[in-house]
Amino acid sequence: MLIREIKTLLDAQILSGEQMLDQDVAEAFASDMMSDVLAFANPHCVLLTGLCNPQVIRTAEMLDVSCIVFVRGKPLDSEILNLARAKDMCVLHTEKGMYTTCGILYSSGL
Repeated sequence: MLIREIKTLLDAQILSGEQMLDQDVAEAFASDMMSDVLAFANPHCVLLTGLCNPQVIRTAEMLDVSCIVFVRGKPLDSEILNLARAKDMCVLHTEKGMYTTCGILYSSGL
C-alpha cells in the first residue's frame, strides 16, 4: 500500500516527508512502547503511535521505518517535527484512535 493511500484512508495530515507519499509499504506496527517497536517491528513498516516525543523519531530512524503516523490527534511540538524533517522522515497525523487506525489499515489490506 502506498503511503498516499494510508494518508487518505486515515484522513491524515502530512507534517513531514511529502516527497515519500508514493513509497510502498507492506505492513504496519502499532505501539506506544518504543522498546516493543525495537524488539518486534520490521524495517520499512509504518509505525502507528500515540507517543509524542523525540524518542519516536530516533527509534524509527534506527529501524528505517517508512512512515510514522501519530494517532489520537495529539499535538506535536516543534522539536519532534524539526527532528523528523532533519532525518527526512514521512510523518502523518490523524485524529483517529489507535484501534480505529489499525482496523482501517487492516481491513484495507495492510
